[in-house]
Amino acid sequence: MRKTIFLIALSCISLLSYSQNFNLDSSLHVIKLQKDSTLNASKLKRDSAYRSDLHKDSVKTNKEFADIIKWEKLKAVEIFPLINAGENSGVVPVKNQEEIPDPKIQYKLLFELTANNPDSTIQELNYGLVEVARIMNLHAASGIPTKNIIPVIVAHAGALHALKNNEYFNKKYKIDNPNIKLIGELEKLGAKFIACGQAMSFLEIQKEAFLPIVKVSLTAKTVITGYQLKGFVLMGVDK
Repeated sequence: MRKTIFLIALSCISLLSYSQNFNLDSSLHVIKLQKDSTLNASKLKRDSAYRSDLHKDSVKTNKEFADIIKWEKLKAVEIFPLINAGENSGVVPVKNQEEIPDPKIQYKLLFELTANNPDSTIQELNYGLVEVARIMNLHAASGIPTKNIIPVIVAHAGALHALKNNEYFNKKYKIDNPNIKLIGELEKLGAKFIACGQAMSFLEIQKEAFLPIVKVSLTAKTVITGYQLKGFVLMGVDK
């Protein structure tokens, strides 16, 4: 009898132990499935994002390549009626023009120059001055005589550095001013350069730091309003 009870007890213990192990194994299996499911979902999400990035890069690359080809075609035909200040100053000829400006009137152009090139491109022509050259080329290409194009360039903020002579430009950037030739060409075409005295004070720039052509005003604001009242058209040229 005792032996029978012992065997029954042993069986119960074995069944209990098996049940616990089964439940543990089952739980571990469920946890593993959940982890595998989460991992697979993460991999799918990662792969999808990767494919999306590849597609975006492909589209971006194709567009950039197409833009380069387009730009090269335009550069091959652009002209420089007055000043060649690089590829960004040229004019693309247009056939069958229907709106022609009057070549007999004076085109009084007031350019507000405020931006200086970042240090990484300081060795290049000032972007604003190149745009001045482009706008003057556009007027000349439209059939307007040079004598009727009257440019006035007022500079303030960082653009003042572009008007410095070599000595002072070199002190700041360790290179000669790359804009001097372009400024000289604009001067020959009748351009007037005016510096803002308020900006000079803030940037601690003295008049002797500028090229001889540069005149000094109390402020760029009165230059802008004054020349507009004289019939000049204000044109922003900074990128």
